[in-house]
Amino acid sequence: MNTLAQPWAAGGPGPWILFFPLFWAVVVAVVVTLRRTVWRARRAPWHVRPAAAENSPTAVLGRRFAAGDIDEDEYWRRMSVLEEHFGSGGK
Repeated sequence: MNTLAQPWAAGGPGPWILFFPLFWAVVVAVVVTLRRTVWRARRAPWHVRPAAAENSPTAVLGRRFAAGDIDEDEYWRRMSVLEEHFGSGGK
């Protein structure tokens, strides 16, 4: 019974064993913090989804105007309809 009450005096692992869970908790906290802040900004290009922005109605309309498929009057007319239905489009 004395060895259970005093494990360090009986040649047990010692009080330093309590630092292992604390050490791993600190390591996990640092990794989680880095993933949420610093490493998020360094994502590879394949994590970004540019397809949604490239296929937006305003982007398609802008490409058609730049290619010369539609003239300026038609561009502004269609852009005003898009802004009417979908807001300012500044997102």
